[in-house]
Amino acid sequence: MRYGEATVTVVDPRSYMTYQPFLPETAAGSISPRHVVVPLRRVLPKAEVLTGRVTTIDQDRKVATISPLVGEAYELPFDYLVVALGAVSRTFPIPGLAEQGIGMKGIEEAIGLRNHVLEQLDKADSTNDEEIRRKALTFVFIGGGFAGAETIGEVEDMARDAAKYYNNVSREDMRFVLVDAADKILPEVGPKLGQYGKEHLESRGVEIYLSTSMDSCVDGHVVLKNGLEVDSNTIVWTAGVKPNPALGRYGLPLGPRGHVDCEPTLQVKGTDYIWAAGDNAQVPDLIGRKAGNENAWCPPNAQHALRQARVLGDNVISGMRGFPQKDYSHANKGAVAGLGLHKGVAMIVMGKMKIKLKGRLAWYMHRGYHGLAMPTWNRKIRVFADWTLAMFLKREVVALGALETPREEFYEAAKPAPVAAASKTESRSKAEDKPKAEQAKAS
Repeated sequence: MRYGEATVTVVDPRSYMTYQPFLPETAAGSISPRHVVVPLRRVLPKAEVLTGRVTTIDQDRKVATISPLVGEAYELPFDYLVVALGAVSRTFPIPGLAEQGIGMKGIEEAIGLRNHVLEQLDKADSTNDEEIRRKALTFVFIGGGFAGAETIGEVEDMARDAAKYYNNVSREDMRFVLVDAADKILPEVGPKLGQYGKEHLESRGVEIYLSTSMDSCVDGHVVLKNGLEVDSNTIVWTAGVKPNPALGRYGLPLGPRGHVDCEPTLQVKGTDYIWAAGDNAQVPDLIGRKAGNENAWCPPNAQHALRQARVLGDNVISGMRGFPQKDYSHANKGAVAGLGLHKGVAMIVMGKMKIKLKGRLAWYMHRGYHGLAMPTWNRKIRVFADWTLAMFLKREVVALGALETPREEFYEAAKPAPVAAASKTESRSKAEDKPKAEQAKAS
């Protein structure tokens, strides 16, 4: 845009953007958590960044209501609106899930999962109670898509390395369970590579149960529909995503699954000043529809979101200046997935040809693709530096569980000391004797 032509305001409850494909490697300690997040104020110096949430949108008045971190809500007028809230974990009303489940949609969850897993190894190493050990060393993952398969592959790899430093814990003591309601895992890379991924994980001791789901997990007691019951302190939920439910408060046209209904130009249907993109948008897949699939929609992944963003930016400026809009069209380039250190699967699409890779070469493709897709050169360099150092240095296996309650130790040191029991008894005796003494004095 020309200087002074418009003001761009970004409203987000977090002051940073997370590159979610790197969350499994962050949970495994292969990448520093700070290197997979991008600070918005640093990379968007010409934009106004507000840390808060958009609670409502008045389309008639073109006003958004902002709820900041602190203070009262206020209204923010706009001329053009871009809706890119992304997705949240898709959950079901399963007893115990809200209390026991661990998600994998944010950097905080990835850090928490890493600390939690290493803490379970600490617990198991320090006790002789077999029931406590068994529950601590059982890890259950629900969902076998990209997030689930990559996360269990990375975490199993980390736990295997960490066990070398424990006297009373070995990999044979651990139990990893992967559950999916579908009849295969990693559907994004095709049936053959998905089957390879399943066989590879099973060769590492991972139990995989397909065409089943979880009925309950109250107090860590996991009950599956196939009748299997296990006790676990670690239940990781990666069973898909859904559009951010906040979209339902904005008065926008939504598709059957809650996505914002968009034209191929990424404009929201029925408007000429609102656009949407990414995981919260229902965008027609023009390539798929040319191939004869009339119900083809762009899948919610980074490959489409990154490319939609560029088209959306151009279309917003075209709308401001009265130029025609451009349709978003992108042919699938394939998919890559990492299953731990030096292990992965990849499907590369080149025209009508599909190249399928597995093992170390696929792992290189996975890291190369996502490393280059990581926003900003600052973060690219830091991520590649983490990987380079890992070639020469051993993986860190330190759990920083105190991060969740950082003030607890200081509070214990600073809180007032309790009054001794003897002092209380003495004070009570003096209080009882005082009226007698006053009565004697009066006499």
